[in-house]
Amino acid sequence: MSYILPFLGACIIGMSKAGLKGIGIISVTILALSYGAKLSTGIVVPLLILGDILAVMYYNRYVRWKYLKSFLPVMMLGVVVASFVGKYMSEELFQNFMATIILISVAVMLFWEKHDKSNVSDKFWFAGSMGFTAGFTTMIGNLAGAFANIFFLAMRIPKNEFIGTAAWLFFIINIFKLPFHIFSWKTINTESLTINLYLFPAVLLGFFVGLKLVSKFNENQFRYFILLMTAIGAVVMLLN
Repeated sequence: MSYILPFLGACIIGMSKAGLKGIGIISVTILALSYGAKLSTGIVVPLLILGDILAVMYYNRYVRWKYLKSFLPVMMLGVVVASFVGKYMSEELFQNFMATIILISVAVMLFWEKHDKSNVSDKFWFAGSMGFTAGFTTMIGNLAGAFANIFFLAMRIPKNEFIGTAAWLFFIINIFKLPFHIFSWKTINTESLTINLYLFPAVLLGFFVGLKLVSKFNENQFRYFILLMTAIGAVVMLLN
């Protein structure tokens, strides 16, 4: 029984990596509730990497590398800064910080949908600020999705290119995070990897279910689905 909720969380990770962007925040919430906020970050990363591998293999032909050149370096910088900040946070502070990030993510995404984006996407400050924030939040709770989504939505690229480019972005950044979790935070260890072995099949299941679901959305539905699912995840986390 104790593995039912984590199995569901891992399944949602697979669905998210299949292209249902935004629902990953729910899996972060479920696994944080199951294992504790900080410890869950180390459990989640290998699950994300498995999902990233599947996504890269399936959507590789859609990747647009030019968008990663401005976003990825500052995202890596955000990871490095967050690794030092998060190392000294208590469990309670860490969870409250995660909840706050989710709330801010939802507010920013809703604000972004209601304002003109035509003159922003080519600005260096925009890619830099979104990239750093995404890097910081991906280390503090694997919560980069909202800020990466804002960046890619601002580019106005089609659904499959959105998914394919994001797949490579997160594959690279999750590999980059591994040493910090192993050697600094020590949240990836033999115990966490044992849990991962049980949860890996759920990621696979979720990925193939997600592929079926993502084909049902048109471009506008896809964008609003991202916002809706992010908002639901924020409410769940904040009410805990």
